[in-house]
Amino acid sequence: MNPVLARCANTWSRLVARLDGAGKTLPPFVLRLIMGWEFWESGLEKLHGENWFADIQQRFPFPFDQLPAGFSWTLSTWTEILGALLLWLGLGTRVAAFALLFVTFVATAAVHWPDMWSMWSDLAKGYAIKDMGHGNFKLPLLFAVMLLPLIFGGAGKFSLDHLLSRLVGANGPRAAIDDPLAWSLAAAVLGVPFLMLLPTFGIALLVLALLLAIAGRRRAVAPAGALRTP
Repeated sequence: MNPVLARCANTWSRLVARLDGAGKTLPPFVLRLIMGWEFWESGLEKLHGENWFADIQQRFPFPFDQLPAGFSWTLSTWTEILGALLLWLGLGTRVAAFALLFVTFVATAAVHWPDMWSMWSDLAKGYAIKDMGHGNFKLPLLFAVMLLPLIFGGAGKFSLDHLLSRLVGANGPRAAIDDPLAWSLAAAVLGVPFLMLLPTFGIALLVLALLLAIAGRRRAVAPAGALRTP
């Protein structure tokens, strides 16, 4: 390789390595701060405001459409408040982020999703911040996208989760496992919230999760020789 190109490649490699190192700490920290603030504000508005869930009770996905509006209001309020606090502390971050993702999907189905749509062009009209009569799911979609790195990547080093893992002896980075069981878990994590918004798609994801889990389990228990091709 040309010496100049080799030096450029080595410099770029060192730069990327350091960005990767900082990337395990800074982005999740910023996401936790921002998402914590958003859900904290939303929870406090509900805590100090009047319950308007009764007006949209019929729009909630099952089983929340069968529950008392007061119960749903209280559940949503404290999930947002406690979830925000846990994000800020970085404590139980993956569970808190998943709970907030679930709340986001329920809210999208009840408030932000278009009433009627038959084509993607109709649905695209609802991808907006301002309600133009076609729903306005752009903001909750962005929230969902911002919560996913916290669910799959965790809180980062500036967190109680990281401190506790060190205290219990889980030192050093865990090696990532990319296998059918990992993708089964990913499909399940996405499938459960999607049951609230697009039930058919959510069921498909859960079926995929089951199939991947079966495949992963068989692969794990198969004799080593059985996995080799002759």
